[in-house]
Amino acid sequence: MILSYHPCYETDTNRLCAGRDPDADDLAAIQRADAVILPQGCRQTLYRMAKDNCRHVFPNYDARFAYPGKTGQARLFEATQISHPKTWIFSDLKQFKNWQQTASAIVFPIVFKLDWGGEGETVMLLESPSDLDQALCKAADYEKSGQRGFLLQSVIPHKNRTLRMVVVGQARKAYWRVQDNPDIFGTSLTGGARIDHAVSPDIEREALTLTKRFCHQTQINLAGLDFIFHQSDLIADNPQPLILEINYFFGRTGLGGSTPFYAMLQAEIDNWLANIGLNINIATANISTTEKE
Repeated sequence: MILSYHPCYETDTNRLCAGRDPDADDLAAIQRADAVILPQGCRQTLYRMAKDNCRHVFPNYDARFAYPGKTGQARLFEATQISHPKTWIFSDLKQFKNWQQTASAIVFPIVFKLDWGGEGETVMLLESPSDLDQALCKAADYEKSGQRGFLLQSVIPHKNRTLRMVVVGQARKAYWRVQDNPDIFGTSLTGGARIDHAVSPDIEREALTLTKRFCHQTQINLAGLDFIFHQSDLIADNPQPLILEINYFFGRTGLGGSTPFYAMLQAEIDNWLANIGLNINIATANISTTEKE
């Protein structure tokens, strides 16, 4: 029996667990299942129940929950020794202040990232000590509410473009996100960036190689990986990608919208089931196309 919690992937048995923790009925269904399909937005409690009670679970979110937030991802990059910008990780302001007492002077500009947030909303370019003071004040306000952790990251000149590599099962799709306004830091679409599908073969090859190795190490099979290239590498024969972050929730604009994304997702889940010796006739539910990048 195949059990799906994904509203757009219909199987032998479908359940929904949105907005709640799993209960005894969910546990019983999972224990009967040969495979479990989970939505991107599943809670850790549902994922843990599925992993502990069923041999086959899609997607694999081990890394997502073992290395949460931006600081967790930075630790994952260090643990897997994947190429990434030089990063300093702080669990709270106290740790930062202790580090600051013995560290060399901070060289500006530098990137400041709070532990949470998407679309660049908690990422800032710091160009002076006063910018750092403002960022630390913001971190202090969040700490009062229980949200802790931030990191500092070296700036990579990159001509205001980052490469998004979408990973869905064994499928890969690469495209640029380009910020044409030089006064805006970051390449999120909500910040005015645009999609550019013209990825050179050399750039795509190197990003695919790094993606393949990283996904093999982490077992990640549903995410949007963001890479940055030094501007000198954009015209080099052997460009060196640096991973910036993992987006377990990612927009679909660069894929052509939600309909193509769900078609890709359905095909890759079908392939995943076939590879583990399970097959099912799939009927895709109604797909919302209102989600933004």
